[in-house]
Parts: sequence; structure tokens; C-alpha cells
Amino acid sequence: MSAVPLRNNKLAASDIRSVTVLGATGSIGDSTMDLLRASRERYRVEALTANSNVEALAKLAKEFSARFVAIADSTKLGELKSALAGTSTECGAGESAVIEAGARPADWVMAAVSGAAGLKPALAAVDRGAHVALANKECLVCAGDFFMQRAAKAGACILPADSEHNALFQALASGNRDELVRVIITASGGPFRTWKSADIEQATLEQALKHPNWSMGQKITIDSASMMNKGLEVIEASYLFALSPDEIDVLVHPQSIIHGMVEFSDRSVVAQLGSPDMRTPIAHCLGWPDRIKGPAAKLDLAKIGQLTFEAPDFERFPGLRLAFDSLRHGKGATTVYNAANEVAVAAFIAGKIRFGAIARLVEATLEDWIRGGNHGPMTSADDAISVDHVSRNKAAALLPQIALKAS
Repeated sequence: MSAVPLRNNKLAASDIRSVTVLGATGSIGDSTMDLLRASRERYRVEALTANSNVEALAKLAKEFSARFVAIADSTKLGELKSALAGTSTECGAGESAVIEAGARPADWVMAAVSGAAGLKPALAAVDRGAHVALANKECLVCAGDFFMQRAAKAGACILPADSEHNALFQALASGNRDELVRVIITASGGPFRTWKSADIEQATLEQALKHPNWSMGQKITIDSASMMNKGLEVIEASYLFALSPDEIDVLVHPQSIIHGMVEFSDRSVVAQLGSPDMRTPIAHCLGWPDRIKGPAAKLDLAKIGQLTFEAPDFERFPGLRLAFDSLRHGKGATTVYNAANEVAVAAFIAGKIRFGAIARLVEATLEDWIRGGNHGPMTSADDAISVDHVSRNKAAALLPQIALKAS
């Protein structure tokens, strides 16, 4: 059963919605706070969290009169308390405090803490039946089955905050589940869309960070260049909307105007379009089931002139193929895929491997995991975190030999 909601539990327009932002100082957090700033009369901030940026967290807490703030770095509690001296804001530090932020009584929670560290705080919000805008990939990639089961059991509404999944969410409302043929996730193709394999292999960090359309953090920009990010989105879509791998397609669309499409049994294809601005899907989640005014640029299709499409190249971008492989295998393989990719990207940033070795390290780690066998179902956050930890160690162990191999 999916916990992605239908339009059936509308809030009164006069209600003031209490909001928590997990990961308030990151790029998704920045966009969320920008939207809250523009609609102060509709929202009250319950809690905010950050990883280690005390100054930015304290500034936001003061600006929005947050009731509770948590810093993940437990060594910075004293600094945070000093920064908020004289205010009524409660402070906490460490993993337990970030989880507490998710458990606080907010109507709506933005889950934007990156990495496996975001799983338990998001589950804390899910378990009390909140509206959870999900921007943390690991919640679904690492723990999709039981995360969605927990959400359904608690009556939580999972609202997709990524542009592609939010587009599918909107388009899926045009039909019933038994009428669905497939969903189509679009991809810009990244900076290496037209490059030859040999050139992609040798791409530099500077080149990988030059995304043609989106302004994003370093890790996700590199993932976009390798198309690992699209692979992660395929996995997310499967868990989020209860789709088989065969019901998911990827289409390269360099303009990044169409973010997702859904094909129904009558061969109608419904698409969601918008300027490439993360504030648009976040605004949809923040206002849902209503819509709020968003600050993104108005879409001018006449000015854009044309929209083009290409089939993805699984040979030049093997990370996308590996995502489908891990999804079909199941039994924790998607968790392994994500963990190995994070190790590989960190190694690429540090200059330890070539760009082309990112996918090779992920594939080698997946093959080792599958050969090991005896992988039981994951039923808790600790199970998922354990697989994540084991996979990172294995990827790190394989790193030296992968670094020596040519493509």
C-alpha cells in the first residue's frame, strides 16, 4: 500500500500550518526557508536542524522564532546555546536531538538531511502521521519497503519534493493505478550528455560540476554528470509509487522543462512542466493539497522554442543500468548501490579515482554483495544503516584495485 496521498484531506485555508525543516541550511532547506519567508502568515516554524553550521542555524531560528533547533554535531551545543542566548528557542545536539526535531508536533516536515543520517529523523515524523515532504533519497533508496509501510501504517502523507517525483505525483492524479502503463522520468543528461566514453572516463572535477541547467550541491551535481542521480530517482520512484522496474522509463530531455510524464492505458501521456527551479516542487509540497504562490520564473515556451528528447545511453552511463539491476535484485542491493556511489564520489572529489571509475566501483561492490547471498529483508532503520555501513567498508576496500584499472 502506498502512503503517497490522494487529494482527500484538505486543510482549511485559514489554518496556520506548523513546519519543521530537517536540514534547514542545505540547498533544499534554503529553498524551503525562502518559500516560508514569502508566506509568513500561513506558516509557523516548530523546529529546524543543521549538520554543523551553527551561525546559519541560529540566524534562521531567530528570523522565524523557531521553538526548537538541533545541530547534528554534538560538540557544538555550547556554541549554539550561546548564539541563541536571550531567545526562547530550545536547543539540542547530536543524533538524538535531530530525531527529536522530527518527532516534534509539526503538521508538515521537510526531510532534507542528506545521507543515511536523515532516515531516523524522517521516520520520527512519519511515525506520528505527519505530512512529510521527502527530499532525502536515502529514506527510499536504502529503506524504501519498510519506510513506506511505516508511513501507511501511521497514516502519514509522503509528499515527493524532488522535481521529477513531484512531477509524477501531479501527473498520476490524472488516472487510476490500474490504468497506468508507465511513468517517464526525465534527465537533463548532465554536462557529459554528448561526450564520448573515453572523454567521460577522464573528466575532471571542474568539468563534472558544470551542470547545464540546475544549481545544486557538489555531490548531486557529480551524480547528475554520471547519471547515478537518475538511477537513484528510478529506485525512489519504484518505492514511492509502488512501481515495478518495467513500469519506469528514463528519457533524456536537455532543456529540463518537462520533469516527469505518466502514460495511461488509453495512451494519454500527462506531463508536468516548469522552469528548472527547486522552489516549484517544494512549493507544491508546502501548499498541498492547495497551491501557494511560487517565486520561480514564469515558463515561456515560445522563448524556449523547442523541447528535445533522447534515449539514455546505458553504455556511456552505466550507473543508470546498475540502478535498474539493483532494483530488480532487491534484498538490500539498492542500499549497496547508494553507499558504494557515495564512497566513489568522495574518492573522485579527493582525486583518488577517475570519473569513469565511479560506476566501476559501484558495480564491483554490488557484485560482491550479490555473491555473498543470504540477504534477508530489512525491517528497521538499523538494518538499513547496517547494510549501508558494510557496503561502504567493502567499497573502500575495493577502491585501490578499481583505481588501478583502466576502462
